[in-house]
Amino acid sequence: MKSRKLFVKVLLSGLAASILAASVIAQIDPNPNSPTPVLLAGPGHRALVSDSSKARFGLPAPIQKAYAPESEPYIFINNIQLLEDEKENGFRVYATDAKNRMYRFPVTDIIEIPRSKQVYALRIKLKDEIGFWPQPSPTGDLLIQVTWRGLGSNKLLLGLGRTGGLKFEPRTNLYKTEFGDTESEYVGYRYSGDRKRFLEQATFGPTWTLDQRVRRIGLRVWLAEQLNAPYPSSSNPYPDIPLKPNSIQVGCPDPRGTPEYIECQRLHYTQIPLMNWFFKEAFYGEPQLRHRVAWALSQLWVTSGQTIQQSSHMIAYHKILSQHAFGNYRNLMKDMTLNPAMGDYLDMARSTKNNPNENYAREILQLFTVGLFMLNQDGTLQTDTGGNPIPTYDQERVNNFTKVFTGFSFCNIGCPNSTAGAINFKDPLILNQNNHNVEAKSLLSYPNAVNQNIGAGLNGNTELDLALDNIFYHPNVGPFVSKFLIQHMVTSDPTPAYVGRVAAVFNNNGAGVRGDLKAVVRAILLDPEARGDEKTDPNFGKLREPVQQVTNFYRHFNVQSADGTGPSDGVVWQLPQLMSQLPFYANTVFNYYTPNYVVPGTSLLAPEFGILNTGSAIQRTNAATIMSFVPLVPDGGQTPIITEGTSINVDDLIQLSANDPTGGQLLDELDRKMMHSTMSPEMRQEIIDAMLVVPSSENDFRVRTALFLIASSSQFQIQR
Repeated sequence: MKSRKLFVKVLLSGLAASILAASVIAQIDPNPNSPTPVLLAGPGHRALVSDSSKARFGLPAPIQKAYAPESEPYIFINNIQLLEDEKENGFRVYATDAKNRMYRFPVTDIIEIPRSKQVYALRIKLKDEIGFWPQPSPTGDLLIQVTWRGLGSNKLLLGLGRTGGLKFEPRTNLYKTEFGDTESEYVGYRYSGDRKRFLEQATFGPTWTLDQRVRRIGLRVWLAEQLNAPYPSSSNPYPDIPLKPNSIQVGCPDPRGTPEYIECQRLHYTQIPLMNWFFKEAFYGEPQLRHRVAWALSQLWVTSGQTIQQSSHMIAYHKILSQHAFGNYRNLMKDMTLNPAMGDYLDMARSTKNNPNENYAREILQLFTVGLFMLNQDGTLQTDTGGNPIPTYDQERVNNFTKVFTGFSFCNIGCPNSTAGAINFKDPLILNQNNHNVEAKSLLSYPNAVNQNIGAGLNGNTELDLALDNIFYHPNVGPFVSKFLIQHMVTSDPTPAYVGRVAAVFNNNGAGVRGDLKAVVRAILLDPEARGDEKTDPNFGKLREPVQQVTNFYRHFNVQSADGTGPSDGVVWQLPQLMSQLPFYANTVFNYYTPNYVVPGTSLLAPEFGILNTGSAIQRTNAATIMSFVPLVPDGGQTPIITEGTSINVDDLIQLSANDPTGGQLLDELDRKMMHSTMSPEMRQEIIDAMLVVPSSENDFRVRTALFLIASSSQFQIQR
């Protein structure tokens, strides 16, 4: 009897533990997958379409009819689950004509159809919203598709002007309905495709160890850890490099060309120490998320080694970015305004009441905070009655902000880092009130504007805070910053709905705080448009910028020193340089590419394509060759800055290849590791054919051939 009671007690306790574990799992990591939208069809693979006046009354009878350009019919979808405030700005409709030109139609309304099973009508305007629409307008059947949260619906025909002219046979079984791996030994995050995608968005690349950890503890627990992790890694502190005189001849007095001169030059008068440190932190650092966000912010608040000469100057600048990556955007604005590298780069450190310089005043408005035109919270343009965008400010406002930013310069005497013979680029700029313009100033105007007018005779530090508050509380800042960070972490062309949800968090983190970047980053990464095992919207994602192309590849394959005896020293900056992105050497204050770049001849907003051309595309292939086959070797000991070099370790893959001469197991592993198991059958067969040309006795070369072919492929170079 006692044994039975003991058995029952153990059984019940085990059951309770299982229930508790299940509830914890559900709380930590709910299913990330949104349903795939379905575009409703009539006969002949044609979209079910209704005139706008009839859509509210139910589904129309299926008819074959063409619609005039610029008309606004309704199309019908189901199999979606909307958030409480989710509206038409979460959907996009793409159309392809008989010449394979793609357009994007504005979605202007959404209606839930009464007495239907969650069927919705989307009103679309038959005019390309990006502006690629040719003249005269195309006519004939178009192939249309609805996308939502990175998921693409089935494709159907819709007549524009007339029907016909486009042959179409629908493909079946395009979309999975079940995702993920659910092995019983793991009690955390179960959705493998989404997990890998998350790590690409939140880090400088997945590793096997990190993937297994997130699989066990879940995204939210890992996010909480990252948001509170010390930075940088204890094993990789920021380089502590003394300030030097502006003149390299004075700072490096040894004869030009000697080893001592080369060492001094590289250490002090290039960004090599910062670049090497940066890549070491990207390869091995624990606080990956802060490092990733700081890198994104460095492409918003841009300074450049093309002007900022010394590594010590740029290191002090990067410390501001990393310090505030999870802080408050208002504090970032203040510290970056007073950062000496920024003050030098955009001339604020030389702007006085008698010699004002408008560079910083213009760029803090145009590039760092509010942009050129008034925005809705979802990032879309506000327009006047004539349909024209509404300017955010005019030249007079720039002139007034220029006056605010006068009188600040380097603290060369009496500050902690003041150094005889060198300009102090480490401590914040300080005010010389005698050089400050004390006139009254009129700043940004917007509803309930903060500090729109500043009185005369104020202290410059007081004016600075008043002016920064005037900018910070402008309604554009939330959508402007949110969209930029989404573009750099998740997808180049987010829907307005996604931008609006994140901007709402920027405006209020839930506790009444505006500008909380920790909350903003969390909202970006956990949004339903970011999450999910598979993204079938062909326009979702982003071209891997060269820095992340390099770090993702190396982190996949156990990055190490050139001789394989220890860790890499981070000497890989030559590779992104090949691909037109030398870290911390942006070409202009507009960054390496602009956030509004649209691929010519398409409707695709894709900033990173701004540095993709024939030359850089070839260099991407060359970089893939080097990463796959050739260790980046030391420079012969000329300088301690470059000592170990960089290579990959593929011993496990070599063994896998040796165990299976067909190459199938190796390619399965690489598909899972590098491509979320999305490699097409055609690509798989081509790679296997190329691998099998290599003799089975040369497994190292087989493995590296496969790595090169994947790394140089367009499918790998797009982060989806």
